[in-house]
Amino acid sequence: MRTLKRQGSQSKLRRFMKESRAAAVVEFALVAAPFIALLIAILEVGLVFLCQQVLQTATTQAARLIMTGQAQAQNMTSSQFQQQVCNYATSLFTCAGIYVNVQNFSSFSGSSMANPVSGGTFNPAGLQYNPGNPGDVVVVQTFYQWPVYLAPLNFNLSNVNGNARLLVGTAAFRNEP
Repeated sequence: MRTLKRQGSQSKLRRFMKESRAAAVVEFALVAAPFIALLIAILEVGLVFLCQQVLQTATTQAARLIMTGQAQAQNMTSSQFQQQVCNYATSLFTCAGIYVNVQNFSSFSGSSMANPVSGGTFNPAGLQYNPGNPGDVVVVQTFYQWPVYLAPLNFNLSNVNGNARLLVGTAAFRNEP
């Protein structure tokens, strides 16, 4: 009886090993999870690049207000300039999350950019708003913390704490006379 059982189980094992109808399902099950994770990662990287470009374009457009002297003539405050950036940034960003840094310098070689990240934490306390006078060199920076949803999968897309990517838009120019 035992030999009969052993032969029966061996024949079932042989039949299972020869069976190929379910091979595609098993192969797909092995490949599906990494494929879907990679596909989602590609989409998120593309979205981050799109948002980076939208923020850069909004920064460049709003900076023209300072370069042409319109912001100075209207006595535009930091929050009003931030609202202008937000108006150009479409609906991708929340206006409260956009931070603005505007500094003026006497020459391009003496200019520098603010880095509000310390130890992986974004700190907007040191940001300034000084649009300068005619002929001054001005550096306009905008910052936005974009949430990264795939950070737990270690795709290393976040660059600040809290699973976020700090997007930065920059414009450097000389104010018109």
